[in-house]
Amino acid sequence: MKFAVAALIASVAAVDRDTEIAFVNYMSTHGKMYATKEEYEFRLDIFAKKMEFIEKHNSLNADDHLVGLNHLADWTDAEYKNLLGYNNKHAEKRTRRHHKRVESAKAAPASVDWRTEGAVTPVKNQGQCGSCWSFSATGSMEGAYKIAGNDLTSFSEQQLVDCSKAEGNMGCNGGLMDYAFTFAEKTAMDTEASYPYKGRQGTCNTSVSGVATVSNFTDVTPKSPSALQEALALGPVSIAIDASGLGFQLYHSGVLKRFCGTSLDHGVLAVGYGSESGTDFWIVKNSWGAAWGEKGYVRILRDMTKQDAGTCGLQLDPSYPSF
Repeated sequence: MKFAVAALIASVAAVDRDTEIAFVNYMSTHGKMYATKEEYEFRLDIFAKKMEFIEKHNSLNADDHLVGLNHLADWTDAEYKNLLGYNNKHAEKRTRRHHKRVESAKAAPASVDWRTEGAVTPVKNQGQCGSCWSFSATGSMEGAYKIAGNDLTSFSEQQLVDCSKAEGNMGCNGGLMDYAFTFAEKTAMDTEASYPYKGRQGTCNTSVSGVATVSNFTDVTPKSPSALQEALALGPVSIAIDASGLGFQLYHSGVLKRFCGTSLDHGVLAVGYGSESGTDFWIVKNSWGAAWGEKGYVRILRDMTKQDAGTCGLQLDPSYPSF
């Protein structure tokens, strides 16, 4: 049952009028509706706390990235955690295929952006399913397939969600990009159009004819910014990051330099690297829609001098497929 939002303005004592007006505008912008007054007040309280965080962060961190309102601003911590589906619980059992260093200046140009080369599909949205790993995997497959001389093709995340359980993936409950590549070595990938995304796990549809099979995949040497840079010179790379903090959840623009750890929980896609005003960064494609961050992307600090986990842990588990 819908209710009159206007009648609730200033009715919640814990939240000031300006914040509630901002919330009503936020609801309109993001198409939010709540069935009851209790749900409205519950979401308003979450929104108010995130508004407070945004104002504090942006006022105290002028040299860092900006945070702002997005579609996640009324989500609970548990709802947000469900998005973070990178699951490396059994990763130690993998047979790693390490990246071979290429000692060539041409292998690592000063900057790379595979978007400008037509090797990156438009930003997608995983919805409320913890299938980030599948979007990361299809993203690097799409790039590699294009760079191999084919048309840019959007591959099916839903196929991976539904069909790669035997490899170790768990649909909306998480998975690994390498497990997705292993599946794609044995089973041809379907296109997005032929096996569209539903945002929930279903029965594997084997009646669709796939268009491409992965020939191999490579695990980039971890904790090595130079190895990741060289891999990115070849094409987009699947990476995992720590996205647990509000600084990432509400990321709006700029280069994210801190406020994240190295406990990997989210699969994303590195599509390049560059520099701005003396600050080096990695260019990372997320799967939360184009309204999040910088049109669906986040720039994360790149430090070529440190052999470590990297900002948000992005140098810990990079990998990419080949066709």
